[in-house]
Amino acid sequence: MSALTYSKLTGRVIVANLVAQIVIIATGGAVRLTGSGLGCSSWPNCEPGEFSPQFHTASSIHPYVEWGNRMMGAVVVIVALAVAVLVFFAARRGVRPVPSTRLLWLATVPLLLSLVQAVLGGLTVVLALHPALVGSHFLFSAALVWLSTWLVIEWYRPGRPHPIVPAGLRTTGWVLAAVGAVVVVLGMVVTGAGPHSGDDEVGYRFAVDPVLIARTHAGFVWLFLAVLAVFLVLAFRAADDGAGQVRRLRHRGMALLAVTLAQGAIGYVQYFTGLPELLVGIHMVGAALLLATLAWTVAGMSERATRAELTRADSAVPA
Repeated sequence: MSALTYSKLTGRVIVANLVAQIVIIATGGAVRLTGSGLGCSSWPNCEPGEFSPQFHTASSIHPYVEWGNRMMGAVVVIVALAVAVLVFFAARRGVRPVPSTRLLWLATVPLLLSLVQAVLGGLTVVLALHPALVGSHFLFSAALVWLSTWLVIEWYRPGRPHPIVPAGLRTTGWVLAAVGAVVVVLGMVVTGAGPHSGDDEVGYRFAVDPVLIARTHAGFVWLFLAVLAVFLVLAFRAADDGAGQVRRLRHRGMALLAVTLAQGAIGYVQYFTGLPELLVGIHMVGAALLLATLAWTVAGMSERATRAELTRADSAVPA
């Protein structure tokens, strides 16, 4: 396999890792929304002595939903392992530029956190859906989406980042990211405080006022929109760098605005329609897409040389 083919393969697996991290949020959401959190009473077996669900006349959908999420978890770990292996051996296969320490760490973290997720999944079943574990399960997935997006960015644009916008705009961008993190955490608490706890026998996992926490979550969403508005104003006022980088940042900011507005609309519709399962599930996946778009936007505040550009520069240096 040539270095170019190896590089393309690695890039595709890195993108597949990001997709898998988003998909498992959807399958995990399906577990919660169908009340299948204890569909399998054991771990790693579904039932004591039975690795997978056994069909019989009294079977319900719950074991299969839970088992499907576990299988998706296995896929996530396998893809994350492939990412780590491919990136670590990239230099040996002649891929240029050689992966930096930053890129090596980004390639390792998804595997490590995915393994932590597997252990958390087992503990969640053993401890009968303890709310702290259920909540942290989602937050780990959210962090994995964020980091996996940065991994995609770092692979395809591995050059050292150089800021292309004023300091005030960069500060606003990182404030936006911080507020976004608060929004996601509060969204997790809202879900845990409502009727979709993951277990048919428990109406909620967090003993907090669901209306109050939902309004707090909505308040931070409005704050996120306000900061995003400031970010966009500053981005459109920033001088163009001549290479189109600032223009692309504006486009990314507008894409983030579109995702945010869609998420907000879904959030309000689900709240006023009694939290239908389908809308809640879409909202959970939307949170992952929001995080990925947010990371993509924040990364756009800096110019990064592409892999092809660095490779040409490297080959142009006299031996």
